Amino acid sequence: MNRGDHVHEAIANDPYAASQGFSLVEVTDDEVTVSMTVREDQVNFLGGTHGGVVHSLADCAFSLASNAYPEDAVAIDTHLAITAPSGIGDTLTATAREETRGRTLATYRVTVTRQDGRTVALFTGTVFITAKKRG
Repeated sequence: MNRGDHVHEAIANDPYAASQGFSLVEVTDDEVTVSMTVREDQVNFLGGTHGGVVHSLADCAFSLASNAYPEDAVAIDTHLAITAPSGIGDTLTATAREETRGRTLATYRVTVTRQDGRTVALFTGTVFITAKKRG
């Protein structure tokens, strides 16, 4: 199974991603891109996209990118900085890129943008790479 196949299979089997309306946009050798359109039930009491939703979208791209290899990878640390607002009807796109990869740890950067190209959030995540290999 190749890198793209792992990613497609993973998101197809992710009920949380489906419930949030996340969809896989693209898988390349360097990046994994996921998007969503913000719904009414995904905003906070101020009318902006809930931070948890933004974090979930970024985390989904991160998880898919880090598990695109035969070995399983589990998150051990994530950080999110929200840099601009978004709200109902906005299309958010999260693009994950591997920054470093060693034998047991890998770090990823995810940029979340709105449909107008503005950066909504910056996410950094680190995974532990297990010795377990998927078949």
